[in-house]
Amino acid sequence: MSNNTEENITQNVLDSMAQAPDPRLKKVMTSLISHLHAFIREVELTQEEWALGVQFLTRTGHMCDEKRQEFILLSDISGVTMLVDAINHRLPDEATESTIFGPFYREGAPELAMGASISKNGRGEPVVVTGRVLSTDGTPIPDALLDVWETDENGLYEQQDPEQPEMNLRGKFRTDSQGRYCFVGIKPVSYAIPDDGPVGQLLRALGRHPFRPAHIHLLISANGFAPVTTHLFVKGDQYLDSDAVFGTKDSLVVDFIRRDSEEEAARYHVSVPFYRVEYDFVLKAPGK
Repeated sequence: MSNNTEENITQNVLDSMAQAPDPRLKKVMTSLISHLHAFIREVELTQEEWALGVQFLTRTGHMCDEKRQEFILLSDISGVTMLVDAINHRLPDEATESTIFGPFYREGAPELAMGASISKNGRGEPVVVTGRVLSTDGTPIPDALLDVWETDENGLYEQQDPEQPEMNLRGKFRTDSQGRYCFVGIKPVSYAIPDDGPVGQLLRALGRHPFRPAHIHLLISANGFAPVTTHLFVKGDQYLDSDAVFGTKDSLVVDFIRRDSEEEAARYHVSVPFYRVEYDFVLKAPGK
């Protein structure tokens, strides 16, 4: 039997994986064990701290259900989600930048007509979002799909709030033959990520706030192009420089311009005042 000591235990663990049949799993686990053991040595982790860490991860798992994913929140507030996204979406400068997917996407949002509203309860300040979906060479992309979701004016997504209608502030839209799209939502608000669990406790222990800057989520796809998950952030939001999940990108910060024209409002079937956003999304063809 191997004599496991502080000096040799790391190598003993690595040697135990020598026959792993999956080379990628072997590579990932070899790196993980090496860095994890190096971290423990660097901070000289105490047994009490180890036990607290185990308890923290256990509580994190207990907070997960079909409507909430506490481990994704932990990944988000650690910057891990955004780092993985950046590594896996190295795009040309012309392409729309990606950002985090977030834990509140839902499959099955309804596909709506051009210019329709995703608000089912009439709350919030209307915003009309228009633009085009283009390829990196500037060619319009017809029949691209924009899957849109956002919080209500109270900062909650519909699955967090039993008072909201099913699929409120969620919808899918197709571009026309010229690559144009149009939908109506509400001006987004800053909101706190769920902070009533272990992730919230960790944020407070670190002296960090739980807030995200106001944004609209979009997942944009088209045949023959790489999809992009992205946001539109509200310019001037107080949390742009301290997003709790490190999801902001300068290129995704846009002006939400207030409009008071009743004539213009009538064209979009909204009340005044309302807001306008114009933004073109650019997709990359695979291999380019």
